Amino acid sequence: MTNLFLMVGVFLASFLVGYALISKVPPLLHTPLMSMTNAISAITILGALLLFAVPAKTPETLWGAIAIVTATFNVVGGFYITDRMLGLFRGKRPKLIDPSRKRN
Repeated sequence: MTNLFLMVGVFLASFLVGYALISKVPPLLHTPLMSMTNAISAITILGALLLFAVPAKTPETLWGAIAIVTATFNVVGGFYITDRMLGLFRGKRPKLIDPSRKRN
């Protein structure tokens, strides 16, 4: 039971420190910050997969599965949004002329 309280305490402390730090980030740095949180979520996925490597009780397995699903959602969504944000900085590509189209 002590381990559970320790884990909950570490989770709450990391949540509060993370919120305090991220709330002070200027908007210009949100894209690099999002890329960094994608890397952290990938580490969460690896940690949850390591949890499945050892025999565990049902609640631990359930928490590991939830961690994998939510971290995967965060990684995929984060990379998608980062790609869209970086697309705003790309120039317009010239349209290619279709050679089969007839000129008037």
